[in-house]
Amino acid sequence: AKAGHPGWASLIPIYNFYVMLQIAGKPGWWLLLMFVPIANIIVAILTVVSLAKSFGKGGGFAVGMIFLPIIFYPILGFGDAKYIGAQN
Repeated sequence: AKAGHPGWASLIPIYNFYVMLQIAGKPGWWLLLMFVPIANIIVAILTVVSLAKSFGKGGGFAVGMIFLPIIFYPILGFGDAKYIGAQN
């Protein structure tokens, strides 16, 4: 809800990644790349890094989001981070 999208969008399996792409400022067609075996890892990492930058966080926070998502996503969602827009 911080980025102007409804909270229920995070509960729908494929739609949640599409919303994450929008928040991170990535094109929507990247969703199709999530079905390509090796490309999906690269797309996911690039999306998480852009998502962290969209909330004013750095690369270290993005690494935390990749390796410890159960800790870092709630910090991003419930903490004091403000959505500043897509930073590409």
